[in-house]
Amino acid sequence: MATDSIEKRPVRIGKRTVDDANPTDKDRFIWDEDISGFGLKITPAGGKVYVYQYRISRPGAADRTPPKRYTIGKHGSLTPDQARKSAKYLASLVSQGICPKEQEGAARAAKDEAERQAQERARLEGDLAFEKIAALWLDHYENEKDRRPSSVRMARLVVNKHLQPKLMGKPMPHIGRADLQPIIDAIPVKQRGMRRSVFAYASVLFGWASKRGDIPSNPLSDMAKPEAPRARDRVLTDDELAALWKGTVELSEPFGSFFRLLILTGQRRSEVAAINWAELDRATATWTIPADRAKNGVAHIVPLSPEAKAELDRLAKVGEAGDDGREIEHWPKTGYVLTTTGQTPISGFTKAKNALDAQVKKDRDGKALDAWRIHDLRRSVATGFQRLGIRFEVTEAVLNHVSGAKGGIAGIYQRHDWKEEKRSALAAWARHIADISKPADKGNVVPLDRAKGAA
Repeated sequence: MATDSIEKRPVRIGKRTVDDANPTDKDRFIWDEDISGFGLKITPAGGKVYVYQYRISRPGAADRTPPKRYTIGKHGSLTPDQARKSAKYLASLVSQGICPKEQEGAARAAKDEAERQAQERARLEGDLAFEKIAALWLDHYENEKDRRPSSVRMARLVVNKHLQPKLMGKPMPHIGRADLQPIIDAIPVKQRGMRRSVFAYASVLFGWASKRGDIPSNPLSDMAKPEAPRARDRVLTDDELAALWKGTVELSEPFGSFFRLLILTGQRRSEVAAINWAELDRATATWTIPADRAKNGVAHIVPLSPEAKAELDRLAKVGEAGDDGREIEHWPKTGYVLTTTGQTPISGFTKAKNALDAQVKKDRDGKALDAWRIHDLRRSVATGFQRLGIRFEVTEAVLNHVSGAKGGIAGIYQRHDWKEEKRSALAAWARHIADISKPADKGNVVPLDRAKGAA
């Protein structure tokens, strides 16, 4: 303040006073005669600024703190009358014990906080919206090494059918148990497998988002895991297997072949449905399921029984005349074996099974089979092996199970592939299917190598 030049006699700060105010070699102040503390500062460079000088009084004590000076604004941006009006407002604040500088700081902080909240809200509603994070996760999940296509399909089903319809637009950090539990509860209790899958895949998704820092924690960690589906033990009897085999003969292709190959090989539905000619070798009568198609991620060689080979011969039209008039002697090198489009493997398994059930019911004079699932065929093959006296280790090898005798330390040191034993077992099983499929009336026999569509 010692370097300031202060006019000793207050004047009314108006247009003439401001226009006539000239600079000196240091800051010069002119104070208003009507509003105490209202002033005009003229800088040595000629700049003119309206100010308000004040001191907040403290009741009951003499205040010796120096006065505070508040900059109202530059002349030019403000007229003298506008500056005067601001000074009056500031004086009213001081009279109430409110410090203009502190109020301005609080207002600035409030504005900054409002802007921060607006930015955070935009981020939550944009980058952190459920559908955005879910899409990123699905892309990440699908492209992880050794990810099975069936797992990817289930992940997409869980997100698109169960999670996204209820969580669309919601910020991921705001999604909690109260949002997720109703999604689980909406799935019928009898669908235990789906309940379990939705919980499991949602947990993976939210766990991934938590590790990225998109959400503070995984809300499913504290949720009760849905009850696991009851283990199924349905095994089809020989009579039921024979009825199914006979029913496949009347089933439209390639679905008849699909069910017959399931029965003959004991492999999984997804593996048989997507079988490719490139995986098959007619000379050695083997089918090699690559690791990326096997459920356990382990490449698997399936020896083909003569009956399974004959089924594939029919599909490849071996023995028939080709487009060039020559007899077909080999299987195609590439392409899906079971396809209705030529470009994709078969699907629509429920519809195909319903058609098979209807045919079986017709063949049995209106008596349907007890409820069964396609996967029960695989269990029936394993049980059939047991009845035929086939070793447990061979059964596990045929089914490509990494468990029991093949798990743990034994799995590390036991490298025998049971190749010949698997071939013998599948051949014995195919003969068994042939035997049980022959009815007492020899005139109505449906041999394994005379299925519908054969040459």
